[in-house]
Amino acid sequence: MQARDLMETDVKTVAPDDDVADVFKKFARFDFSGFPVVDDEGGLVGVVTESDLVDLFEPDDETLWIPIGLPPFVDTLTYQVKAPWGDLDLGVDMVRNADRPISDVMSIDVATVSPDTDVNEVLDLLAGDDPNINRVPVVDDDGAIVGIIARQDVIRAFRDKRLT
Repeated sequence: MQARDLMETDVKTVAPDDDVADVFKKFARFDFSGFPVVDDEGGLVGVVTESDLVDLFEPDDETLWIPIGLPPFVDTLTYQVKAPWGDLDLGVDMVRNADRPISDVMSIDVATVSPDTDVNEVLDLLAGDDPNINRVPVVDDDGAIVGIIARQDVIRAFRDKRLT
């Protein structure tokens, strides 16, 4: 069995210049947790996931710097601050990030396979140590996306094979 036997060929994609708001709508419309990002020629340039977009609303640095003393400040204290989600103004964050191109938040280091890749290699990627790999784009020799394999595609194929 090869990647071509497992892949879905009707691949929903986004473009690098699509803005965050449009991609949010696409996540709402389709039951996917990630989309391949392709250029005008269909070449794979990255992947954007729901967690990439959630990261826009969760600050990387939760350290609050408080200067102590009169200028020039003699000392600085640091505190870890973890604001509850309910206290964050997601509407403001959405407006602030709505026009950002998806290329600003997508992952560019994407694991891919070719249509001729053996199913064992696909399994190694999907069941490997990287928990962020939930789907594997299938690309041709020119780097154009020709399909995608999600974990459920592999499970379904093995179930169907077992039933025959």
